Formats: sequence, structure tokens, C-alpha cells
Amino acid sequence: MISKFFDTRMRSAIRFLLLLGSIALSIAETEIAVHADGLADNQAEQVRPIPPVGTPFSTKQQKQIEIQLGQLRHSIALAHAKLNSRPELSRFLPDIEVFAEAVSSALVYREIFAPEKEFRQALEQLDLASHRLMKLLEGEPDWIKKPGLIPRGYVSRIDDSVQPYGLVVPSSWHPKRSKPMRLDIWFHGRGEKLTELSFLNQRIHNPGQFTPDDSLVLHLYGRYCNANKFAGETDLFEALEHVKQDYHIDDNRIVVRGFSMGGAACWQFATHYAGLWAAAAPGAGFSETKEFLEFFQKETLNPHAWEKKLWNLYDATVYAENLFQCPTVAYSGAVDRQKQAADIMSKYLEQEGLELTHILGPDTGHKYHPEAKTLIDQKINHIAEQGRNQIPSKIRFTTYTLRYNKMKWIELQGLEKHWDRARVHAEIKSDHELSIRTSNVTQLRIHMEAGLCPLDITKQPIISINNERLEVDRPETDLSWDVVLYHQKGQWKTAPETQGITIAKKHGLQGPIDDAFMDRFLMVGPSAWPMNPTVGDWVSNEMSHAMRHWRQQFRGRARFKMDHEITAKDIEESNLILWGDPSSNILIRKIVEKLPLKWNHQRVQTPDKNYPADRFLPVLVYPNPLNPDKYIVINSGFTYREYDYLNNARQVPKLPDWAILDLTNAPSPRWPAGIEQAGFFGEAWEWMGPED
Repeated sequence: MISKFFDTRMRSAIRFLLLLGSIALSIAETEIAVHADGLADNQAEQVRPIPPVGTPFSTKQQKQIEIQLGQLRHSIALAHAKLNSRPELSRFLPDIEVFAEAVSSALVYREIFAPEKEFRQALEQLDLASHRLMKLLEGEPDWIKKPGLIPRGYVSRIDDSVQPYGLVVPSSWHPKRSKPMRLDIWFHGRGEKLTELSFLNQRIHNPGQFTPDDSLVLHLYGRYCNANKFAGETDLFEALEHVKQDYHIDDNRIVVRGFSMGGAACWQFATHYAGLWAAAAPGAGFSETKEFLEFFQKETLNPHAWEKKLWNLYDATVYAENLFQCPTVAYSGAVDRQKQAADIMSKYLEQEGLELTHILGPDTGHKYHPEAKTLIDQKINHIAEQGRNQIPSKIRFTTYTLRYNKMKWIELQGLEKHWDRARVHAEIKSDHELSIRTSNVTQLRIHMEAGLCPLDITKQPIISINNERLEVDRPETDLSWDVVLYHQKGQWKTAPETQGITIAKKHGLQGPIDDAFMDRFLMVGPSAWPMNPTVGDWVSNEMSHAMRHWRQQFRGRARFKMDHEITAKDIEESNLILWGDPSSNILIRKIVEKLPLKWNHQRVQTPDKNYPADRFLPVLVYPNPLNPDKYIVINSGFTYREYDYLNNARQVPKLPDWAILDLTNAPSPRWPAGIEQAGFFGEAWEWMGPED
């Protein structure tokens, strides 16, 4: 009976939070009038809200929008039912729902910053959505059959939210076109007030900085203002997949480009996914965390050891070698302080024997110079015309994590130690010989799709890897080739030895905690009493914080269930974010014995130390013992917090694979509690001890 009462009370509280999201926080917070990125943004104890507090519509405006929005939502619901058996049409409903969601979010979360202007935008978008719905019900989704500025939406796998993007479709395109098209992907700059409503307004009226001839341009929302990191990173691949459903894209002529915060995103994608693009054109922005914050933000940094290692997740500088595979044209205004991004990239590229093409706008600040813009276009157009080389004879590849494990025909499947530099230099020497040199790599795959392998299929391939010669399987008659090599007991082999390891770090299952939020996840609330009131209160507050800030910063609604509602399908499909302790959460109780620590009413026990359970709490990411192909996360949302929202270079993981929290220290804009210890698990997810 007690458990049932607690479940009902908790469920009601959570449903209320999901409904109201960030309203209470927005009302309670007072906006601090400071300039973005100014020195006041270095004061962790006085953090202005991001997004800022808005100004509501007038009562009359609010009522008019609510009436039209309600009518649209009712019509959309009827359309879902009517088109349920017609997937060829129902798949276009997100192109309509995206406007309803944008207007609804502005109303519900009071994210209105120019009421008169945004009132007109809201009405325009509701009218556009209604027109699209009418055409869809007639069987004619005409907006995907014509050129122009085409705002669209897709349903994200991460949280089932409808995410917006915009397309610029050239006049040369028509629905029956068979020739594949070049696609340019544009990352937008920082906009603390760039709501979905504002973004869609831009995509209706503004083609953007670059519109190359006979090319599509994909404008990403990137889930708001995070420099396209984490879920913002996933947004690119989900939006690109959605675009390809209706437009024939040439995968060898995809260009990434952006300016300011978008330039930072471009540096990241160019270096971390260098093998995917024909070219990259970053402008301004930042390319790493430490030196940018010290130079641009004038911030004094005092990072933990694990934070320094985690900079290796998104710092483009330490991945600079990968631009050997991606032609890059950088731009800076000559007097722009964000020129620092290209300058430091140039420094790191020089260390790799590479010279950066860096175009400067003379006497120009934080904007494109017209002549420089023309020159950039000329260079990028020429590079894109040549197209991406899918099977280059030489590969140079650097990574620090299996999250970024592919370069052209090389795929890393195991590292000796995460967050240390792993390198591969590979070369096709002849029609049957390859030379490979590696460091910090335990398993790699050579993979060439059908029709692409340049080797002679009649000859025995020989691979020289770190001066060891291996004979490997020949390519198949379809000119595909697939070989996996293993480094075990000091030797490279073509077959693994059984070692009894049941789990290991691999791509998409390598940590840290934040990695779990780049794919489909489900928040799981506790239904019973906690071990003690301190833990119970902290869990309740932080779970609410995690869901509220997911909405604010990643523009979705975190899916939520109580622990006893979890199904086999949930376990199969989702990373589970478990809140509570072994007493309050059924799933934590079910798996706790299979975690690399012990946890009961008296203590939290690691192999190194015991902690009183009424004061300390573990947070961690780990392969789900109920489904080792997915994560469980215990007691954490994404790990950067309010202080980090103020500068995108701060928006990197703040916690590694595990941490022990001291709950006597209250949550702050920087940390969820005091951090007693923290560290990474090993390559077999074994305990490795604290990092500091």
C-alpha cells in the first residue's frame, strides 16, 4: 500500500513536470542584463538563464493563437487516424506538426522575445501548416515537389520529438530528376533566442549565406544552441537521412560549412567525420575548449583530470590530422577575435605536416567580407566538383574514442585505452599489398563496399601491420573486401582468441555518461521509498532538473516511465536512465549486483573505498546487464549545467564514466553535488579507480 501510494504521488509529480517543463524555472529566475560571452558570464554563482526569460503575448494575441493552434492540433489528430493505413502520406505529417510544436513551445514556455513580430510569425506558420494539411489530405504534399525555401520536420529517434530543419531547393531541381545533387550542410551561429518559431521563420524567408548553383542547402536547427554537440550532433544524421527520402543526394558531394558557433560545429564535423565530406568551410567560431576560454572568455580554468581527458571528445585540434582526408577552406575576419579558432587549428595542422588554407577578410570583424566570400565559394565549388574519394590509397586517422571510429575504409573496433591518442596510417602499396601502422589500437576492420576494392581479386592480399606480415582473405568477386585484425598477446592476428570477456567498449557503447543521450533513451522514475530522505530528495530534484533542462537545451521532451512500467521492448530499444537507489527503483535493485560497485542501505562500496549511503551516491554509465547492447545510466542527465550554457566551448562532458557524489554539497550551476571521486571504466568495463 505504501509503495502504491508513493507511486501515485511520484507519477502525479512527474506528469506535472512534463506538462509544465521549464515554466516554473523561467518565472522564478530573474534575467541578468549582461552581454553574452562577457566577463560576467564567468561568475558561476550568478548565472543568467538560457534561453532568456521571454515577454508574453497580449491576452488578445494569446487567445487568437490558442484558438488556431487548438484547431490545427485537432485536425492533425484526425489526419493521423485517417492516414494511418497510408504511410506514403502519413510520413509527411511531421512537416505540419513541426509548426504546431514551434508555436506551442513559444506559448507554453513563454519563449517570446518580440511579441508583435512573433505574433505575426506564429499566425503565418499556423496558416502554412493548415495549408499543408489540406494538401496532404488531398494526397498532394506539394511542398516537396517544388524548388524554393522548404521548412520541414522529422521525428527524432532520441526522444520522439519533432525537430525542424530547412532546405533551400534550387530552381534546377524537379521531382523526376535522376542526377544526384550536391548538398551543403549549414550550421547556424549562436542564438540564445533562436526558438523553433524563430528558426522556422528564417527558413521560410532567408536562404542563408551560401546558395551554390544546382545544389541543395540543408539548414540544421541542431537542437538549439549547443554547437551541434551530443543530440545536436545526432540531429545532422537524422535530418540528412530524412532529406534523402525525397531528394537524390550525391554522397560524394556533401559539404559542411558554418560561421561563428556554426564555424565551431563545422570544425568538429570536419575533423571527427572527415571521411564523409567532399569539403569543409568553417568560419570563425572556436575549435577547442581550453585556449579559447582562456583567450576569448578570459576565464581561469581549474579542471579535474577527467575533464582534461574529456576535452578530447570534441576538441578539433587534437583530431587535426584527419583533415588529411577532408579538403578544408577556413575563413576569419582579420580583426575578429574568433580568428583564434583557425589560428590554433593551423598550429596543430603544422605539427602534422599540413598547411591550412585560411582566407582572411581584410579589416573585417565578425562577419564575411564580400570578396573573401566569393573566393571561398570558388574554392569550395571546385573541390565539390571533384567529389569525395571513397577509397584513397593513403589514410591518416586519429581518434581518442570509439565514438569516432571510422575513416574511409578503416574502422577501429578496439582501443588499448580510451582518451589516449589512437592512430592509424594505412596505405595501399600495390594490387595486393597494404601497409598499416597503428598505436593504441587492439582491433581494426578494413571495409570496402561492393565495386570499390582496388585490389586484384586473383592475388593473395598481404598486410604489413606494425612490421608483422599477415596473409588475409581475398576480396570477393563483387569487388567488396572485409577483413578484421586483432592485436592480442603482442601479435596481430586474423582471428581472435577467446578470452572470456563478455562486454567491451565498442562504438556507441564506450561512455562517457553523456554518450547515452545521443541515442534513444528513456527516463525511469522510482516507485518505492528511498533508502534515506537525503537520497530521495536529491533524486527527486535532479530528475526534475534533468527533464526540464533536456527540454530547454535540447528542445525535446524526455520520455518517462515508472520503473514497474518498463517493458521488454523498452529494454531492447532504449538506453535506460535510472533514477533512485536499490530500494526505490526496481530496475536498479535488479541489476545492482552486476555493477562494478556494491550499494546497500549502509554503504556505497567501490574496490577502493567505502562511502556512507546516507551521504554519498553513485552516478555512472554502464552496459545494461539486461541488454548489453544498450546503456544504463544511474542518476544523471547530460552532465554540463547552467554555467556551461553561457559559452558553447564549455558544453563538453563534465563527468566521465562514473562518479561518487557528496550530497552534503548542494547542486549548483556547475555540479549536481560535490564530486568526491570520478573516473573511467577500462576497455572491458572493469573498475580502474579514480582519475584524480
